[in-house]
Amino acid sequence: MSATENDLGFLPFDCDNHYYEALDAFTRHLDPKLGARCVQWAEIDGRKYQVVGGRVSRVVTNPTFDPIAPAGAMHDYFRGNPEKKSPLEFLTRREPIRPEYRDRDARLSTMDDQGVGRIWLFPTLGMLYEELLKHDPYAVCQTFSAFNRWLDEDWGFAYRERIFAGPYLSLADVDWAVAELDRVLSAGARVVVMRPAAVHTIHGVRSPFHESFDPFWSLAAESGVTVVIHAGDSGYSSQGYADDSFSAQFSGGSWKPSIKSFAIERAAQDFVITSIFEKIFDRFPRLRMASVENGSDFLADAMKKMTSTAKKMPGYFSDDPIETFRNHWWINPFWEDDVHTVAELMGTDRVLFGSDWPHIEGMPNPLDYLPELKAFDEADRRRILHDNVEALNTRLP
Repeated sequence: MSATENDLGFLPFDCDNHYYEALDAFTRHLDPKLGARCVQWAEIDGRKYQVVGGRVSRVVTNPTFDPIAPAGAMHDYFRGNPEKKSPLEFLTRREPIRPEYRDRDARLSTMDDQGVGRIWLFPTLGMLYEELLKHDPYAVCQTFSAFNRWLDEDWGFAYRERIFAGPYLSLADVDWAVAELDRVLSAGARVVVMRPAAVHTIHGVRSPFHESFDPFWSLAAESGVTVVIHAGDSGYSSQGYADDSFSAQFSGGSWKPSIKSFAIERAAQDFVITSIFEKIFDRFPRLRMASVENGSDFLADAMKKMTSTAKKMPGYFSDDPIETFRNHWWINPFWEDDVHTVAELMGTDRVLFGSDWPHIEGMPNPLDYLPELKAFDEADRRRILHDNVEALNTRLP
């Protein structure tokens, strides 16, 4: 029994862990004839890059992830940067990629050392590439069909009942989305993940809650699986005010503030509010959704405006939109957010603990988060650290 389990009486369930994709994650199961349309590797000036949809992607500095910055390298920056460093100073140190970033048995051993019982496991590059392929829905589907097969092979959807990797789904083609959801459910998936974004289809751009996507939401609801929206490249523009590259959203890439970082929660806010406005939960009352690594500062304003909308449009909502929201959504705040405010707005039974380990903006160790919960009583701490994610990880009967 770990020291953490002795202290808490249980092992936490971390809702936000990541892997760094294997070099062949996108290509192992991809028809080579589709490489130019989907994902390929290229070497440019002695460095390896991925070519996505026929264009060189520089969305991350080194897509091989070897070497890589240590887990939580930018922790102090997001804590408020007490030493007043340039953002780039936090990333000067590099180390060889660790086995636990790519190997599930090594990850289990690391989880034991960390005092973590179970994890949801999400993509790194996989959360970024739909945006680069959105002009070609067929390529999106083929890319993530191949990706999800790699994911099942290397990590598994419920490995040793401790590592629960979420296959990536897109609504770019609803028939593919239904078939792929059915396939991964049959393979044991407990959670699935998508980006918070409007959907680019052959018919144009649509809300993810457009009735044309109801076959997907129907299967998700009937199966009882949890659908997660996770931070990624949602294609949001700063309308010319700043560099719109994904890497610029944290700091603008230099020692100056950028409006790009102010929009970091916008994609999730729009997705969440639209789910209420388009009454997806009226159509599918069993549907459960979680927002992971999208922050929580948008909640108070979103709730205020949903209430205002309900007053302005009497009779439109079948129930109080705030209660609908609380009944169907779970929120993982950024670790630097005020979790007490989130609990007041949502209830402690709707708050999820997630460390973003081993990403640079996450925590050096997952349970560095425990001091944030010291003011909660024992029952609420357990809900946030374990019970809420455990419930979502169990399919509804």
